[in-house]
Amino acid sequence: MSAVNEVKAVLLEELEHIVKTSSNLIRKISPEHWSFRPHANMRSLLELTEHLVSVPSSDLLILQENSETVIRRLEADIAENSDIERLIGWMATGLHEVKSYMESLSEEDFLHKSTKPFYLEHGTVQAKWLVEITTHAQHHRAQLFTYLKMQGYEVNMFDLY
Repeated sequence: MSAVNEVKAVLLEELEHIVKTSSNLIRKISPEHWSFRPHANMRSLLELTEHLVSVPSSDLLILQENSETVIRRLEADIAENSDIERLIGWMATGLHEVKSYMESLSEEDFLHKSTKPFYLEHGTVQAKWLVEITTHAQHHRAQLFTYLKMQGYEVNMFDLY
């Protein structure tokens, strides 16, 4: 396996791990805590969870140069039903879509094909997009972990590894 494909595989493996551990954290949530909001200018626990589960799919749609309307439609679909297993299903589907897309790219395209999101004037190469998706999901998993700690859930570093 080439070095490029090894790096791609490591990033996809990390994203898969983030989805798995995020799913486990989400399964701990009692629905009566959905409205918890650490501060008035922050997302509620439900809003954060919906955003976290949307990350793989929405970021993929963004890197594939879809419009803001398409992204907002995905977010609205996710927000229609806050069933925990349904939310986790959105994230698993997004992971599968990201993996399929990234694995289909040639080394040349992974390293050099640039796509432009609707909100920027410049494009980003696919390798950087994969880093962005992975770190975006990890960021919101960390927020979720903190929200759960604040609500007294028994979570610790073993929930992340």
